[in-house]
Amino acid sequence: DLRRGSPTFGQWEGFELTDENMHIAYCPIGFAHGFCVVSDTADVMYKQSGYYADETERGIAYNDPDVGIKWPLPVESLKPSHRDSTAPRLSEIAADLPFD
Repeated sequence: DLRRGSPTFGQWEGFELTDENMHIAYCPIGFAHGFCVVSDTADVMYKQSGYYADETERGIAYNDPDVGIKWPLPVESLKPSHRDSTAPRLSEIAADLPFD
């Protein structure tokens, strides 16, 4: 939850999405999303409320201790992209987020 005024600001939830359970995740505006692929392959599809704009894309550190995401694999074994491995902590960008 990236909404600064929310009682759940900075908290997270995790869901297992598989081709067997056919579940999907809906992330409304004001929420971040991330994923960890634990299989050999994965298809990830996004439906967005607007066109993608690189200049407004942001990220937060996948290993931010203040958020404390419990990934399905040990954090030391994760292989994040360069973008994700250099993302700032939530506390470093919270004041600049457009969500109240």
